[in-house]
Amino acid sequence: MDAQEVAQLVRRSLPDCEIEARNEGNHYLVIAIGDRFEGMSPVRKQQLIYSTVSDQLADGTIHALTIKAFTPTEWAARQGQ
Repeated sequence: MDAQEVAQLVRRSLPDCEIEARNEGNHYLVIAIGDRFEGMSPVRKQQLIYSTVSDQLADGTIHALTIKAFTPTEWAARQGQ
């Protein structure tokens, strides 16, 4: 499974978010940006994204997943650093 396939899986469940995925082997990084993350704890954000690829995590297609989820405001502030 390549990074684009992972991004598509996440986008299906979170179509209102901007999604980027990268991989190194079967270790993936997903960056998600969207208003839906407003007021969510970091753990809740991760749970939401993990749920979109739970089957792939369970069967080992995705061995490790790092998630970075931001609101547009958080993302903009991070880019300004």
